[in-house]
Amino acid sequence: MGALTPPSPAPRSPAGAAGRVKPWPMQMFSTGTAGRSLTLGALGIALIIALPVLAVVATLFDETSASLAGLGQSVMAELIGNSVILAVGTLSGVLVLGVSSAWLVTMCRFPGRDIFHWALILPMAVPAYVVAYAYTDFLHHPGPVQSLLREVTGWGAQDYWFPNIRSEGGAVFVFSFVLYPYVYLLARASFLEQSVCALEASRTLGQSAWGAFWKTALPLARPAIAGGAALALMETLADFGTVAHFGVRTFTTAIYQSWFSLGDRVLAGQLSATLLGMVTLLILVERVSRSGKGYAQPTNRVQRLPDYELTGWRAAGGFLICVVPVTLGFLLPIGILIYLNHVGGHEFFGSRYVSLTLNTFTLAGIAAVIAVTLALVMAYAVRLSGSPLARFANRLAGMGYAVPGSVIAVGVLIPLANMDNALDAWMRATFGISTGLILTGSIAGLVFAYLVRFMAVAINTVEASLAKVTPNMDAAARSLGHSKFATLLEVHAPIMRGSLLTAGLIVFVDVVKELPATLIMRPFNFDTLAIQAYRLASDERLAEASTASLMIVATGLIPVILLSRTIMASRPGHRPR
Repeated sequence: MGALTPPSPAPRSPAGAAGRVKPWPMQMFSTGTAGRSLTLGALGIALIIALPVLAVVATLFDETSASLAGLGQSVMAELIGNSVILAVGTLSGVLVLGVSSAWLVTMCRFPGRDIFHWALILPMAVPAYVVAYAYTDFLHHPGPVQSLLREVTGWGAQDYWFPNIRSEGGAVFVFSFVLYPYVYLLARASFLEQSVCALEASRTLGQSAWGAFWKTALPLARPAIAGGAALALMETLADFGTVAHFGVRTFTTAIYQSWFSLGDRVLAGQLSATLLGMVTLLILVERVSRSGKGYAQPTNRVQRLPDYELTGWRAAGGFLICVVPVTLGFLLPIGILIYLNHVGGHEFFGSRYVSLTLNTFTLAGIAAVIAVTLALVMAYAVRLSGSPLARFANRLAGMGYAVPGSVIAVGVLIPLANMDNALDAWMRATFGISTGLILTGSIAGLVFAYLVRFMAVAINTVEASLAKVTPNMDAAARSLGHSKFATLLEVHAPIMRGSLLTAGLIVFVDVVKELPATLIMRPFNFDTLAIQAYRLASDERLAEASTASLMIVATGLIPVILLSRTIMASRPGHRPR
């Protein structure tokens, strides 16, 4: 028998002959049965999760599409104008706060820098609507600031001008100090990853520290900064609690009013589609702006970046730039809420709050477990098959994170309401029994909305963790007789335990803070901590709303603390103690 040599390619083998190249559609799947099954399963999951977004888009083609035009040009102009004001104002705020603080704590030495490394992300633990409640009590006419001003000056109510917190400007203020950590985190990570060679080269060419930042570091960090700014803008456009409390009319408030006040499903759907289009346009503009530009580092050499010692007024300025966002975005609002709870809040462990906490944690726990389980299946499908179809399914399932909660709620309610109506009509015609609403306004429908909104968080975390598991693990497990499914459960899952817990925890906390989807879709007489805080604040009972708000913040601090520890551990030159 001669030596084995690769067979020469046949010119054209008949169907079914060995060595035939698979047609392009079949290349979308892996050759293994398990890979094909998981890919099809991942695609099915993705299509189900994408259904609400598709339902919203479909409302644009409804026969009664004149509903959107019926709002009138003045109302639409107000909605678009307010959205633009909030977007532009928030963009300016988060860029200034996030980029400046990220550069200072990365490249400069000044008093308090080691604390600001992690303290600057604390505002992420506080929902924007909770900060809005705190500042409303603090800055409105009967509040302590204006009361002290009148007492000191002797002025009357008509003798002075004071900025109105319940305005577009007030909303921009709140969003800027709550959402800047998105830019801070990504900008700081980019600054840390930048090559020392690039910065050293800019200095040898005569650039000052400011010139090296402006002409070298900032352009290299542009993709990361743009990504953080895009996240902040999407959160701004998706917000409901803050703008509703401040009386600023936006698409999210109009969607809620259309569904509940007017009972117009089509109008709510078309407003949702319009808002979805704005968010999609925002993402496309950011991506197009980066096309054709290179941001590669000149070297992979990783070193501790040189620190610039700040002294005198420069050190004071650096400290001030970092302490202001931490104070206004976290310390002051939390202090206000603690005071309000002390003077007029509820008991944290009263029967009412035990029930609210149980409802909240039940919803968040169910959503987190399902999201992580589905994300593990979808990420493993990509690992087994590596097919474009599996990757497309993951991206499709994750697109809901860019969609506002109110839009997702409408998108979920439309098909569920149609299914309920069809079932009720069939039961009436067949058995003379009315089933009413079974799926609409149910726990299952609400959890499904959470999955659509936050699957991207779980998928991205699980995918990143699974990619770090060497393929040799799979080969070793298979050689020991493990099936691919058993390899996932007995090899990959234990290795990824920390990342799976992290993904579940982030989804859990996001669900606890979620307001618009919960407000629209919750079952009758089923309230959560977010609903309790919103209802009391809407009735101007801010002191009582502080209790639920503080419990939401306490829950949000858990992943922020974990993130802070990760950041500290990843610092160049860090040594664990």
